[in-house]
Amino acid sequence: MATFLYKLGRFSFRRRHFVVLIWVALLALAGVGAANASGTGSTSFSIPGTEAQRAFDLIEERSPGAKADGATARVVFKAPAGEKMTDPANKSAVDRVVRELRGGGEVASVVDPYRAKAISKDGTTAYAQVSYDVSGMNLQESSREELKAAGQDAREAGLTVEIGGDALQAIPETGATEIIGVGVAAVVLVITFGSLVAAGLPLLTALIGVGIGVSTITALASALDLSSTTSTLAMMIGLAVGIDYALFVVSRYRAELAEGRAPEEAAGRAAGTAGSAVVFAGLTVVIALVGLAVVNIPMLTKMGIAAAGTVAIAVLIALTMIPALLGYAGGRVVGRKARKNPDSGAAKDNLGTRWARFVLRKPLVVLLVGVVGLGAVAVPASKLELGLPDDGSQPTSTTQRKAYDLVSEGFGPGFNGPLMVVVDAADADDPKAAAGQVGRTVAQLDGVAAVTPAQFNKAGDTAMLTVVPKSKPSSAETEALVHDIRDAGGQIAADTGAKTMVTGTTAMNIDVSEKLDEALLPYLALVVGLAFLLLMVVFRSVLVPLKAALGFLLSVVAALGAVVAVFQWGWLGSLFGVEQTGPIMSMMPIFMVGVVFGLAMDYEVFLVTRMREAYVHGERPGQAVVTGFRHGARVVTAAAVIMIAVFAGFIGSSEQMVKMIGFGLAIAVFFDAFVVRMAIVPAVLALLSHRAWWLPKWLDRILPDVDVEGEQLRERLGDASEGTDRERELAGV
Repeated sequence: MATFLYKLGRFSFRRRHFVVLIWVALLALAGVGAANASGTGSTSFSIPGTEAQRAFDLIEERSPGAKADGATARVVFKAPAGEKMTDPANKSAVDRVVRELRGGGEVASVVDPYRAKAISKDGTTAYAQVSYDVSGMNLQESSREELKAAGQDAREAGLTVEIGGDALQAIPETGATEIIGVGVAAVVLVITFGSLVAAGLPLLTALIGVGIGVSTITALASALDLSSTTSTLAMMIGLAVGIDYALFVVSRYRAELAEGRAPEEAAGRAAGTAGSAVVFAGLTVVIALVGLAVVNIPMLTKMGIAAAGTVAIAVLIALTMIPALLGYAGGRVVGRKARKNPDSGAAKDNLGTRWARFVLRKPLVVLLVGVVGLGAVAVPASKLELGLPDDGSQPTSTTQRKAYDLVSEGFGPGFNGPLMVVVDAADADDPKAAAGQVGRTVAQLDGVAAVTPAQFNKAGDTAMLTVVPKSKPSSAETEALVHDIRDAGGQIAADTGAKTMVTGTTAMNIDVSEKLDEALLPYLALVVGLAFLLLMVVFRSVLVPLKAALGFLLSVVAALGAVVAVFQWGWLGSLFGVEQTGPIMSMMPIFMVGVVFGLAMDYEVFLVTRMREAYVHGERPGQAVVTGFRHGARVVTAAAVIMIAVFAGFIGSSEQMVKMIGFGLAIAVFFDAFVVRMAIVPAVLALLSHRAWWLPKWLDRILPDVDVEGEQLRERLGDASEGTDRERELAGV
């Protein structure tokens, strides 16, 4: 591995014009594809194997024109103080809105609130239900504008008009904080390297990699049905790992130059050593992201694969384009001060060295403080409540949230998330009687506010009933009601032969949450298991990969605890723009496990590989830990700060899902990099001493030797013992 990457690095350095031209051409090609793309894919997602999905599929099969997955909007009207919605002037204003809505593009149907009796008991509130032929994200912008403009006449007549529903769903906006995150990354790079050129290389290559990845996703969005969130995720992860991987290679290149290597040789050695760490760090991220396919939710699978592709691009750019650009940079990649005085600071202990020695003196204390501290932060995770966001989680300033609140006040919270009960009466002797029994049985259940009469399809073998819960869509009471209806379906099937299924957005959200919950442990076992084997190959050890996995679990649970405290309990919520607390997004735990595990292994691989390299070259375990920190702590710290800044930039998103992911990933990287990798890892290695690098002989024989630490490369180049005495002297252990 190291020898191959060494040759690749030297080739890229020598043929830099060709290598850079290839990457620029790929960026241009992806950009042209994105510019000519027909549009984004749908954000609707199927969840195979769930009752809600089977019910949707049945409706599509038996009533093709029903458009069960089409976008919906709810236009809510509220009369001025002292007036009723039944007053002639107010009724006339609403009638005009309904007529205008029916003439809109892509509109399938509009339900008149007066005919449907959708007027509150006190007469002050009414709503019109609008259904569309296409899903929310496929809805044309002109249709959204028509929807927003429809209520203007009613507003001029004195009515309050607000609009809810997924018809207003739009591509999330990340805001200016994303740019601030990249700016912070630039400042950190300048401080780390002391050179604008060296700082600019990781930023430039990361932007090129993200540009290629996101443009490719945009170009294929329609063909592969990729959602807008997919490109946001790819951008988030691609920026973070792209900067980090390039940072690792540039840092090693500067170290090789400091050892007196010629630039081309230094580029080759940087690619062979740091590049090997980048390859395996990237592989762990790819494994974690592709492993999301285990959940069997197509949208999540596509998101994971697309983001993994962006990570793969970041790895390839770090191995090829960085050495090529280093050829252009020449000596400018080293700061002016270092160029004038190459030996300045060579024998001076840096902060990483001093911290490593402190940990080696008090490993048990550091270990206990780190574990207990993260354990305390993790406590809120025990109260984790999962769900999917609805209009009730929108900021209070939005029309969706105002419409949600008006409906809750006028009709009850359950009207914001009605359930759809589908009766498959194809095997029933009397379909109408069966549907009637379903309606009567459901109406008697606790938590039901209302049940509408059954509506049959043309064939008369499938009926749909709308059930309005007493509780809000994201509540535990509504979830219990869904299960109660499904439980009652067993007796109904025995009595009538008709099958009963519950679907609709609320039921679909509940099924998604349960499916994700069930998939978490298998996914965790798969990802951690594969990464454990990979790290065993990298470190030639059993205990080091085990320690890495356990440290990750501690940091991710602590991060979930912080997410619960902020987004579910509201602690410091205003600081992060959280206007409405509620259940944590169902995808959050499994998503954090996947992404954070991959990213956490970046620091593990880069930091511990340097320790392993020193240990293999003859240093004692304590010396190896100090050497690893002397060379890697500054770079890993910079990489972590950059990654935190990039992720934190997405906290400014208008989309609750993106905001929560940005916060969760940022806090998880903070815990993992600065508590687990910088404190717990050296403490454990100090306590284990030589045992940390133990590997059974039989296992050593069957594991492939990938030479990540570059030992074979050093032997090939004839300098296997070079630098060892100096490293021991500087370590001072």
